[in-house]
Amino acid sequence: MVLKSTAMKKSYALVGMISFILLCGCSKDILKSYENRIIGTWRITDINKFGLGGDIDNLPFQEGTFTFNENGTLTYVNAANVSFNGSWEIRKRIVNGETIRTLQITAIDFTNQQVLTEYYDDMYFTGTNHFKASINSTLRTYVTHFRR
Repeated sequence: MVLKSTAMKKSYALVGMISFILLCGCSKDILKSYENRIIGTWRITDINKFGLGGDIDNLPFQEGTFTFNENGTLTYVNAANVSFNGSWEIRKRIVNGETIRTLQITAIDFTNQQVLTEYYDDMYFTGTNHFKASINSTLRTYVTHFRR
């Protein structure tokens, strides 16, 4: 009986040490709110289309970089190096007991009076340097990948 107790204590200690090492080595970003995690510069690396119809070429943001600022403003620079200024907002809602975050982006090129806007129905972080945002349309879904 004493042997089992000692073995169990050693296994608990081992599990505790491994858990501590994993927690210390992991990014603390998962503890931050989405509004704080998005702050910084991100670039679109890929867009996946699922479903019928539609064309990625019709999306306002297909490539380029975004700089999301803490105060809800942003700068977007497209592939042609045209700079847009605008705003962003993340909203949280509960659907069927599940938390879903949406992302609204609006960017304006004041020189050419061009306005780009997109509403992402769902956004989620898959790591410190990667998040996905999806647009759900009737028969199709577009998933945009953003990376730092």
